[in-house]
Amino acid sequence: MREEGLSEAIRAAGGVRALAQKIGISQPSVSNWTRVPADRVRAVEAVTGISRAVLRPDLFGQAGEIGPEIDEVDAARAQEYALLSVLLARAPDAALLSRLAALRGDASPLGLAHVALAEAAAASRVETVEREFFDLFIGIGRGELLPYGSYYLSGFLHERPLARLREFLARIGVERSQGQAEPEDHAAILCEIMARLASRDLAASASVERELFEKHMAPWMGRFFSDLEHAKHADFYRRVGALGRLFVEIEIEALALPA
Repeated sequence: MREEGLSEAIRAAGGVRALAQKIGISQPSVSNWTRVPADRVRAVEAVTGISRAVLRPDLFGQAGEIGPEIDEVDAARAQEYALLSVLLARAPDAALLSRLAALRGDASPLGLAHVALAEAAAASRVETVEREFFDLFIGIGRGELLPYGSYYLSGFLHERPLARLREFLARIGVERSQGQAEPEDHAAILCEIMARLASRDLAASASVERELFEKHMAPWMGRFFSDLEHAKHADFYRRVGALGRLFVEIEIEALALPA
């Protein structure tokens, strides 16, 4: 049974299909929701005008504060992973570029990376970023970069690292979405899963989140983001690479701290 916040969003969007199209995911994915996933709240709020406090009152109070179910650090981590997932899955449209242009940051390295991304978004045109995304990740034959764990760890696609990841995901009850063409070791998919774990949208222990990151992301994803940061075809996505690299470094440092 759908929660009321999700029902309101579907009505405001004009139906399940319309909501899925507006936020750029498949219709079956939205059909399977019982509530708006935490990492999708901002996107659904943006396209429907329904407040996040209505969409997920368990996470956000009336003023938009994080609720008691998830602490501020994990909420921030979930949002960071969700942002990276969206940007690696598809080129941003005009609405997303506009929201990115409004990003703010403090004087920390990660905050400055947010500011640089905002400036790049404000200076970018949709058509230019779409072409950049194509050249980087799709290309004619293949793109400049291959954002897959199996490729970075073995030099080939669909190799043992992907099989191990699939075994892990099956063990924690994560199934491949219908209509999902990319293998599960795509950087965007892994960031989305981490966003759902950090936000508690996926019920799992902290050890599961740690295992996913340490075994299936940390060994290669920092290198991928560094490659993106220095890619020949990267302009807007150079800032995405810098942001991702810094965030992965922060995650690695945080896991190294004594519990």
